Amino acid sequence: MILPFSMARKKSAQVFLDMTDSELKNVPIDYYSLKLTSKQFEKISRLVYQISGIDLHEGKEELVKARLLKRLRHLRIADFENYLKYVENDQSKAEIRTMVDVLTTNKTHFFREPEHLDFLRDVIIPGLPKGPVRIWSAGCSSGEEPYSIAIVLQEILPQAARYEVKILATDLSDRMMEKARQGIYDEETLKTLPRQLTLKYFRRVDFKTGHDHGRRYRVIPELQSMVSFAKLNLMNEWPMRGLFDAIFCRNVMIYFDKPTQEKLVSRFWSYLREGGYLMVGHSESLTFLSHNYRYLQPAVYRKVNPQAVVRAKPVLHRGK
Repeated sequence: MILPFSMARKKSAQVFLDMTDSELKNVPIDYYSLKLTSKQFEKISRLVYQISGIDLHEGKEELVKARLLKRLRHLRIADFENYLKYVENDQSKAEIRTMVDVLTTNKTHFFREPEHLDFLRDVIIPGLPKGPVRIWSAGCSSGEEPYSIAIVLQEILPQAARYEVKILATDLSDRMMEKARQGIYDEETLKTLPRQLTLKYFRRVDFKTGHDHGRRYRVIPELQSMVSFAKLNLMNEWPMRGLFDAIFCRNVMIYFDKPTQEKLVSRFWSYLREGGYLMVGHSESLTFLSHNYRYLQPAVYRKVNPQAVVRAKPVLHRGK
């Protein structure tokens, strides 16, 4: 049930924002005892899939429950059934976007899966013709990936005025986009970076607060200027114009089902120049998908004029 004092009010997304502190204190809720039924989980999964393409398959129930309990506590809604009603009645659609946001995994770090960055440095950039360099970081989370790419490019093209470097970084999450634009990271986050790169590309930020949050560092302006951040749902229309030399979409497609994956890699093909490269996560593969890319090495594919379309390999089941 929704809290009793809200029953007399008009049901709307705003109602929970108007509660007084005294009202909140009068109705204690034991959130930890709440149950997420299979029907509720299926409904949440369906909504998330429709919005983002993310496949919350069986086995994700506890993850969904744990993350959405934070929303229930914040909104002072007493159970999942009425939370779903709240989402449906929210004409602004703000809460369904927030729901997708909190259910999205944003784990990342600087120089994650460095083999791709080595490939960028050793193969892609040296092989590019004279002119602009355009790279897309799709599903960039809090910005570590595009800034890692920018660092690599700065290291190998420090004085190359003939290059116009543009890195587009997109993500579904408003929260992650804001953090990425700020470009501020704590000391723990920077541990995966070599010390000399941290000193070269980050500056310590001092926050005058009454609490010690540890050391934090901001990306230098020269690096930030190379990256343009924009919110983008990969399931919607893509407004970008022009073609990319490389697309990094790593550890994103693992959350999609096969039809969504095939649709996505096909769309990436249309946004790559001839000879452009697609990088996926090492836990991902195009092996069982139909596509036109040429396999180069684990998780690295190239757009070439295909002699024949690569067809998905059949999945073999033992005993059948």
